[in-house]
Amino acid sequence: MSNELYADGISEITVTGTIVRIDFMSLSATEKDEKGQPKPVFRQRVIMPVDAFANAVDLMQKALNGLVDAGAVRRVSPEAAQSANRDAKTNNLSPNFN
Repeated sequence: MSNELYADGISEITVTGTIVRIDFMSLSATEKDEKGQPKPVFRQRVIMPVDAFANAVDLMQKALNGLVDAGAVRRVSPEAAQSANRDAKTNNLSPNFN
């Protein structure tokens, strides 16, 4: 059996010389920020050489392109994304989305 880790995202990527550190985070079930939103908490770090990181980025880009081609994800311009985020913040009534 292999170990699996769920992460809500990457909180930080640090490059030191030829080493890349990728910190994964998840939203806490118990810790809240001053607005009552779940706090991102560190879960695990992946450390790899810079060439392996570059290969990983290339592989993720290919996977993303496949998701876009399949219609599972759609690309939006940065301006459209900012506008959508502003609209979502004003239209959501749930405190989970403020």
